[in-house]
Amino acid sequence: ELQCQKRAPLPCCSLLRLRRVWVVLRLRVRKTERERRGKKTSNVSAVMDLRSELLKSIWYAFTALDVEKSGKVSKSQLKVLSHNLCTVLCIPHDPAALEEHFRDDDDGPVSSQGYMPYLNKYILDKVVEGVFVKENVDELCWTLTAKKNYRPAAGNVLSQKDAFRLWCLFIFLSEDKYPLVMIPDEVEYLLKKLCMAMSVELNGVELEDFLSQDSVQQNGFTVWIFLQMMSSGRLTRGIAKETISMAIEEVYREIVGDVLKEGYLWKKGQLRRNWMERWFTLRPNTLDYYTSEDRKDRKGSITLDSNCCVEVLPDRDGKRCMFCLKTFSKTFELSASDTKQRQEWTSAIQTAIRLHAEGKTSLHKDLKQKRREQREFRERRREAKEQELLHLRNLQEERERKMAELELLKEAQRQAQILLEQEEERRRKQHEELQQALEEQLREAEEARACMQAEMALKEAEAERQRRRIKELEELQQRLEEALHQEIKARQDEEAYRYTQTRLLAEEEEKMKALMALQEEQEECIQRAQREKQELKQEMESKTRALDEAQRQLEEVRANRHRVDQDVVAAQRKLRQASTNVKHWNVQMNRLMHPIGPGEKRPSIGGFHSSFRIPMQKDPGLRLRQKSSEQDEESKENVAEGDADNKRLSQGSNGDMDVH
Repeated sequence: ELQCQKRAPLPCCSLLRLRRVWVVLRLRVRKTERERRGKKTSNVSAVMDLRSELLKSIWYAFTALDVEKSGKVSKSQLKVLSHNLCTVLCIPHDPAALEEHFRDDDDGPVSSQGYMPYLNKYILDKVVEGVFVKENVDELCWTLTAKKNYRPAAGNVLSQKDAFRLWCLFIFLSEDKYPLVMIPDEVEYLLKKLCMAMSVELNGVELEDFLSQDSVQQNGFTVWIFLQMMSSGRLTRGIAKETISMAIEEVYREIVGDVLKEGYLWKKGQLRRNWMERWFTLRPNTLDYYTSEDRKDRKGSITLDSNCCVEVLPDRDGKRCMFCLKTFSKTFELSASDTKQRQEWTSAIQTAIRLHAEGKTSLHKDLKQKRREQREFRERRREAKEQELLHLRNLQEERERKMAELELLKEAQRQAQILLEQEEERRRKQHEELQQALEEQLREAEEARACMQAEMALKEAEAERQRRRIKELEELQQRLEEALHQEIKARQDEEAYRYTQTRLLAEEEEKMKALMALQEEQEECIQRAQREKQELKQEMESKTRALDEAQRQLEEVRANRHRVDQDVVAAQRKLRQASTNVKHWNVQMNRLMHPIGPGEKRPSIGGFHSSFRIPMQKDPGLRLRQKSSEQDEESKENVAEGDADNKRLSQGSNGDMDVH
């Protein structure tokens, strides 16, 4: 904007228009980035879902090859299975990969856990979605497993194709746990879909009877039990085989083939603008249309994305129940047979657009995940209720226990009250006896006073002393009563302390037992750790000795090799010297054997060799050359063997060092 203002002033409307265009472009770029990130996440989840579905089918093929039901399959059978899987998955097959992967194992059979790393590394990691047809993989695995496990019931109402499609539906709806089973809710869901396709109601009584069987309760709802139930015809009595087959195909295409909806619609052409009736097949990403319902001649495909939308159109051009599908570049006008079909088609297309916007590739996978989440939510609620009931039960038991303790305390209080009343009665009797004795004494005193009036004056002082003594006795009685009250209270406190002491002793005894048990477990763990430490120490000592021995042997071999190399060098030096001497003596001998005559010229060396030949057996120089060449070959072979031995020893020492 500053550059534009410097060059030429623009009107305000132009600046606002440029700012709006810039904002729109930024929003589109951000939306594109979000869609790209969503596509990456959806692609990763799609690859994981595809691998999970392939593993389920391959698991059935592997178990079909396990004839002895030992959980293991021979390598030859696994080679054939791997080759067939690579063929149907359209990936290159490496015949030596299996042998290389299991090179360290023996020649025995391989378990599923042992075959799984090879399957992931050499087959599933190379799979590319869209390159192969998954139905071919399912047919291969079905062919292997059906020969062994599929036993149709008497009066079979299913064809092999129908049984294969039901097998695929079972794999799609089964849980991600091995061995593969389907929970009763998913079985009921699948049967309801089949009954809806056949326009009949599900026979719930027969289904409950079948689910209550002992084999189903013990082993779960396996695919072979499901196929046996469907082939027996108990749930489809009175329905023709053709109707059952068409319903199975429809549900198979809907669930496994991700077909959201299909049927006839009128489509307006893009060039000639005429109306043609086409068979449309709606999937989460595309809307394909064919000339007929056999789907052999595809006339076109409409890619669905977040930029697409569906709108209802008014009737025109003699067509009714019209609607249009708008994409980023084109608008397709369509016409349904009635209003209900138009509503179903528009809802289905909007569902496909929503799935694409959410990064999901399959409607029924999404529905299956939602049903699983609902089951998990119900299970969590049920567990929470059970825990709550268990907590309430524990609280009730605690309350009953406290009530029992309260009753015991009340009984002890009643016993103490009875004892207190008995003590009060005894003390009251003693007081009455004492009072009677005092009254008797007073009566005797009055009689003595009446009888001994004369002696009253003399004994008045003595009577006064008797009164003081009575007062002292009364004070003593009061103190005795107070002491008795204190003694009763002390006994009650003593009984409470004794009860508390008994309870504490019992708790201390239980804690002491638990402590002794923990101490015994600790001693066992210490002894086991000492044994393991001793075994590890012995193993380390043996491996250290083996490493020292291997190093010593390596040093010896290196020393031997050095000596052999020196011997070889000396032998080569002697051989070169001997060869030089042999050549010199051959020349001298040839000269001596042909003396030069008068008038003759000394022949050249080349001419001499061309005119005179000595037989190979009588040529000593030739023999020396042969011996020297043989010695050279032997020395080279010895050097090569020494190098090979050194390499093997170095590899063995490296292996030992790796093992240590």
